[in-house]
Amino acid sequence: MLKNHEGQTVPNVTFRLRQNNEWISVTTDELFKGKTIAVFSLPGAFTPTCSSTHLPRYNELAPVFLKYGVDAILCISVNDTFVMNEWAKDQESQNIMMIPDGNGEFTEGMGMLVDKADLGFGKRSWRYSMLVRNGIVEKMFIEPQKDGDPFEVSDADTLLAYVAPEAQKPSQVVVFSKEGCVHCAKAKQLLSDHGYDYIDLPLDHKVRGKVLGAISGTMTAPQVFINGKLIGGAEALETHLAA
Repeated sequence: MLKNHEGQTVPNVTFRLRQNNEWISVTTDELFKGKTIAVFSLPGAFTPTCSSTHLPRYNELAPVFLKYGVDAILCISVNDTFVMNEWAKDQESQNIMMIPDGNGEFTEGMGMLVDKADLGFGKRSWRYSMLVRNGIVEKMFIEPQKDGDPFEVSDADTLLAYVAPEAQKPSQVVVFSKEGCVHCAKAKQLLSDHGYDYIDLPLDHKVRGKVLGAISGTMTAPQVFINGKLIGGAEALETHLAA
């Protein structure tokens, strides 16, 4: 049975990290004492859900967490520091502190160490998140105990809703563009002027027509999407932003 540790102190553990080709030790006191810390823990680096959703969304929402009083966001996994370092390089993780719980001591102390021998993983962490204030667990979101790898409550949006229910999340914006396109440049400038952080996906002439036709119904660039909604080209974007 997984244990909820709300109201209890986090385990007293020393983590071993590799930074700049040197070994360093980081204690839980150094990480948590006098701070408000968001933590999410997951089964393993490079695994599908952890890489596609869990880590990237925490990284994306990190500035909002910080705005509402969280000092840092930690990702803790029962992996060694070399694996965690390589995973960090491979991911959108610049806003996250990657903590290797290589021996599983912290995870065991949290009551979250589970046996995944059927997958060849050995002992790993159950998926959970928590808010810790001055070393005391204030709130935990523990995934339900059922088969597979449930991912229902430990996500970044759920924890942020607890930390700051009124928080406004950043919009997710993508611009499908082409090189040398003045209308594309205008669309990107409009987004920048209105404070949008966007992803630019330039498409070459070999695939542009088919890609844009498939996702937007038109073959011209740019095509702008905001939070899953097609806005359209530069003129449509200008009208949308004006409204």
